Amino acid sequence: MFNDNIKAEVYERLVKWGLSSHTAEVLDGAIVIIYLMLLVLVINLVFRWGVIRGTRWVVSRTKVEWDNILFDDKVLKRLCGVVTPMIINLMLPLVVEALNISSPWIISALHKCVEIYVVIAFALFIHRLFKALFAIMVHRPAWQGKPLDGLLQIVQVIIVLVTAILIIAILVGRSPAGLLTGLGASAAVISFIFKDTLMGLVAGVQLSANNMLKVGDWIEMPSRGIDGMVEEVSLTTIKVRAWNNTVQTIAPYLLVSEPFYNWQAMRETGGRRVKRSLNIDMTSLSIMGDSDVEALKRDEAIAKLMNEIKTTTEEGASVTNLDLYMRAVNRYIDRHPRVNHTMIAMVRQLQPNEWGLPIELYFFSSDVNWVPYEHLQAEVISYIIALAPHFGIRLYQAPSGQDFKRS
Repeated sequence: MFNDNIKAEVYERLVKWGLSSHTAEVLDGAIVIIYLMLLVLVINLVFRWGVIRGTRWVVSRTKVEWDNILFDDKVLKRLCGVVTPMIINLMLPLVVEALNISSPWIISALHKCVEIYVVIAFALFIHRLFKALFAIMVHRPAWQGKPLDGLLQIVQVIIVLVTAILIIAILVGRSPAGLLTGLGASAAVISFIFKDTLMGLVAGVQLSANNMLKVGDWIEMPSRGIDGMVEEVSLTTIKVRAWNNTVQTIAPYLLVSEPFYNWQAMRETGGRRVKRSLNIDMTSLSIMGDSDVEALKRDEAIAKLMNEIKTTTEEGASVTNLDLYMRAVNRYIDRHPRVNHTMIAMVRQLQPNEWGLPIELYFFSSDVNWVPYEHLQAEVISYIIALAPHFGIRLYQAPSGQDFKRS
């Protein structure tokens, strides 16, 4: 391209114009450099125009959506950005020849600068490509709510580390493999400096691979006072929006090393457990005769419940007022419209203690949201407390000051 005859002709013309030989030589080199720069610029612009326009044309004629994200302008510009340093690398010998550079140190420095430029351009392209891939994953139903931000940060850290190793290898003139071997001795120091990042990296992979946590989950970690909705999962922190609208942060590795509750499975099954107990005064228990049962059936407040339950035992023996009370409560729960009837529901006795005989209500609310769940609990507990006196059942509670005044 730039043979000696052309250079000699340019040099002779510059000398004829009255320039000194040194000035003519400098201008000769500058003209060549400007020409090469214009050539690189033209090639880059043509490549950008062709690739971007051509890709747009192809993508616009496809029916899928993912290619619009993968081949957007930002990715294509980064791809075209790789071309410029590669062309410069190819034309570097011409630049050295045009400037009459003879120093091996300067030539080596120029080569290293161009190689570093190529590595950085490739790293920027790979980074933008991965961001596009993760943007595609966000729109996939299978990846909805996954901690993709943390995974993307892991990829970014790996790209930065690989780029840094390649740049250092270029600067010191060694292969990356040999450089990694030399860095083995300082691995302990590096691991100490980046301890939290490395632990977060490992924990992020574990949380994602085992599907332990994702954005939108309700988690509870009593040991750390964490209770709320997961808003963000990153490499070093997990942000949780507490129920009082404060933001709580916790390191990812703590969720791997310490136990925590993930209530998301409960929300997905459509049933939230209610487990409450009341203490029965055991001195209020009595055997019910036929007249007692008939009297309960005539009680307008509980007549409907009494007609829907069994009032005898399978052996034909008499029942107690507590038996009838528990059957009535169980029937009330069975026909309650806001109870999930596909899940277990029962009323059972627990071990008697100094506070009386506990009976426990165990069932599931069909609405897992907090406010309706609390309303259902309050409604059921209030009803069965009010129902107890109709069966002659006394609920035990510690005596208050008012009770002592009455006595």
